[in-house]
Amino acid sequence: MWRASNIGGREGTVPGGKGFADGAGMMRPLAGHAPMSSVTRASGSVVRPFVSIVVPCRNEAAYIGPMLDSMLANEYPRDRLEVLIVDGMSDDGTRAVITDYASRYPMIQLLDNPERTTPHALNLGIARARGRIIMRMDAHAAYPTNYIADLVDCMERTGADSVGASWRTQPGDTTIMAGAIAAALAHPFGIGNARYRLGTDRVRDVDTLQCGCYRRDVFERLGLFDQDLLRSQDSELTFRVLRAGGRVLLVPGVVATYYTRAALGKLWRMFFQYGYFKPLVARKVGAVMTARQLVPALFVSTVALAALFAPWFKAARVLLLLALGAYMAADFIGAAFLARRRGLPVGLASSVVFPVIHVAYGVGYLFGTWAFLIRRRRGAPLVALTR
Repeated sequence: MWRASNIGGREGTVPGGKGFADGAGMMRPLAGHAPMSSVTRASGSVVRPFVSIVVPCRNEAAYIGPMLDSMLANEYPRDRLEVLIVDGMSDDGTRAVITDYASRYPMIQLLDNPERTTPHALNLGIARARGRIIMRMDAHAAYPTNYIADLVDCMERTGADSVGASWRTQPGDTTIMAGAIAAALAHPFGIGNARYRLGTDRVRDVDTLQCGCYRRDVFERLGLFDQDLLRSQDSELTFRVLRAGGRVLLVPGVVATYYTRAALGKLWRMFFQYGYFKPLVARKVGAVMTARQLVPALFVSTVALAALFAPWFKAARVLLLLALGAYMAADFIGAAFLARRRGLPVGLASSVVFPVIHVAYGVGYLFGTWAFLIRRRRGAPLVALTR
């Protein structure tokens, strides 16, 4: 049981509260949705759907203020919004910043998340939310003025169960390495073909989103975020939505900005964790969600096995040379592309960033396979999580 408190002192408890499925495994099919319609007052003014924004947060003192400023600058009516910032007991001044904003803007509330994990934060916020639409936002990001209105409008027009925006990566620091990390995370060689990272010029059906916007009844029908998944919980929920016959859409013309990790060590830990929890997602849903997530693990295991047997077998030496040679060629091409667009220093640094992303994810995936598919661990992390 988790307790939540906002700055006004109200208390509540989370899942399964009334109206929510208990646990992430319930698979009640999604009915075909008619587009939502706004309500018209007697005066003729249109009342937009009420939106609850849920923001998981921990130790984001440098980013939470600018994030809230960008959210408050949105064109959506403030009397149709509530912002639930679910804080994992920050100790860097984040809570003081949130409290200051909440004192000036009544729709902002601070909720406590003593479990300090993202899925707990999301579920706690959903249980407290009053909105017909529940929108996840990241504290380490900034949002354009059309973000809320355009996502809601798309959901109203199409009847989709979840919609989301494209994401543009920005350096988390002014260093060359920070610039290279941001550039690599926006390049198909670095991050694959996830559409939300590449952008779109039309409404597009997708298999994954960053910080989705959901109809409330998605959670009532399919359950909340899976709390075993300390990473990739949004991908798993999207899979459940699609498997139940729902629609997940990427909306054109809406681009949020995400500030990336600024150092290679933090980047390694992040992608190791992403890879580590993917096999647990596969176990829970009974399928690998996308083939692209297997590629780094296949590359790492191929190189490791070929290197192990290379002293004794010529075929292993040939395989090792082919695998490393092909990867180095692709790495060079990607780095050259970024050097041309972002400058030579960033291009050279990206040649190091690409392997960090891929090897960290691949090693994490292999560790996760051992932990969750072979040893059948339930979901406890192998390593301490980082933001």
